Amino acid sequence: MDTQGRDDIDPADQWVIDPATGAYRLRRQPEKDPARRAGLPRQAGPAPAAPATVPPPRTPRTPGAEGPAARRKGRPPGRGPSRRRKALLWTAGSMGLVLVAVGVGGYLVYEHFNGNLTTVDVGDAGSKDVLGDGPLNLLVIGTDSRQGMGDAYGDADNVGHADTTILFHVSADRGNATAMSIPRDIVTSIPACPTRQQDGTTTTIPGIPAGLTTPKFNESLGVGGRDPGCTMRAVTALTGIPVDHFMMVDFEAVKELSTAVGGVDVCLARPLVDPKSHLDLSAGPHRIEGEQALQFVRTRHALRNQSDLDRIKLQQRFLGAMIRKIKSSGTLTNPGKLFSLADVATRALTVDSAIGSVSKLTSLAKDLSKVDAKHITFTTLPVVDNPNEKVHATVVVDQARAQRLFTMIKDDVPLSGRRKRPRSDALLRGPRAAPADVRVRVYNGSGILGAARGTVAWLHGTEGVGSPANGGNAPAPAARTTLIYAPEQADQARALAAMLGLPGSALRPSPGAGSTAATGPGGTADTGAMALTLGADFTRAGVPVADPDAAPDGLDRTEADNSSCVS
Repeated sequence: MDTQGRDDIDPADQWVIDPATGAYRLRRQPEKDPARRAGLPRQAGPAPAAPATVPPPRTPRTPGAEGPAARRKGRPPGRGPSRRRKALLWTAGSMGLVLVAVGVGGYLVYEHFNGNLTTVDVGDAGSKDVLGDGPLNLLVIGTDSRQGMGDAYGDADNVGHADTTILFHVSADRGNATAMSIPRDIVTSIPACPTRQQDGTTTTIPGIPAGLTTPKFNESLGVGGRDPGCTMRAVTALTGIPVDHFMMVDFEAVKELSTAVGGVDVCLARPLVDPKSHLDLSAGPHRIEGEQALQFVRTRHALRNQSDLDRIKLQQRFLGAMIRKIKSSGTLTNPGKLFSLADVATRALTVDSAIGSVSKLTSLAKDLSKVDAKHITFTTLPVVDNPNEKVHATVVVDQARAQRLFTMIKDDVPLSGRRKRPRSDALLRGPRAAPADVRVRVYNGSGILGAARGTVAWLHGTEGVGSPANGGNAPAPAARTTLIYAPEQADQARALAAMLGLPGSALRPSPGAGSTAATGPGGTADTGAMALTLGADFTRAGVPVADPDAAPDGLDRTEADNSSCVS
């Protein structure tokens, strides 16, 4: 049934042209608070009137533990997490990703929704710009907070941790996106984090170095007063990928959003029965919403390995189904459904102050909605069981595969394979010098002891290179193998690339046409010799260096348009 506005007026009849902008807006009474119109901080009080069938905004939420600037006055200090929390962890991050992936700009024009948003000042942890010309990295955080929900799902005063976290990378051309889930139980360091307090002062929360089994990534939120900005910093420290903005959603969002869209269609290859979450679904297609949707995304014991990693895969499939439902169901053209969905969405959101208004979210969402569902790829940060535990409760980063994935994201390379081959491949085409005419100095930035020495010996003894030289260790570790050469050495570079199996992206022509020297990694000219720096992608001489445009072996991934049954 379509949602009705005040006095039983359909929301569709309340749309009018704004003479100042020429755009449609929702006409309603009373007008906004003058303080809000002037851009002053939001004051406590009731939100503007919404249609009668739309629930009123919930009690404002605490984005982290006590202390962040977005905390509302008068809230008592939270109690510690209950023992039941482990069985009740939730995946609200999926809902936050839906809000951007499907283009919420179509309905965020309702002025009413500004009163629903909660914002956090994250300082320099993110970007001050809403949009830019380059790629965009948006961190979606699902917190397991239960504040304001009573004890139905655990400790009602639990301020929440980063239970589900997704780094949503959108390409510069907005043609594809990679959504990388970050397992909550990764053992990682948590950097020091400045947080803004209610009185305007800033308190820096000390960092925690990584130990054998602690801390876990999910402690980057909530513990010690850490806010979402701290989670942003933790992600950058873990991956080397800068985060532009965050969106965080809380416990109720999965129930409310799945209901607002009329249910989410999923298909199961086998039954899912979980006595702990009370999920009971037979094999085959199902339309789930509300309580059942929440049970679905938080189930773990119904899965084969009963692990958080398996649950992440289930969450990714649910999220893809949600995106397909909203894009195909006509929701975005039905004013009544639109209002209900938008009201639920904005009430669920906590965002950084740089995108903390309806107009800014509209700009962001319109930009991100350009990505087609078939070009949105879900994956999970590669991890392995923690070798320091007899009973595996945590995981550690699989460095070899993870660094490849991080590099792909930083270099804006899609997992969907949609991007054309890079221009650098052209550097491999052309004549090659004879091995005896190749001059190269090899530097070791791989972290492998003796890699430069071994490569020099292999080039001379196996490939017949006339004058290879050992340059020793590079000034700093290198993520990727590179070959720097002068323009007139291009034939030598192509020959060496063929010997070592280098991709075109590893070749770096030296600036300055006509130069007779390639500049080594130390910044000095090594006259007459090319400079080969072995990186973390190097294994040993004779083994081709992995193409950075190719995904790591064994990487779990699925596209948002995948509607097959979950196995």
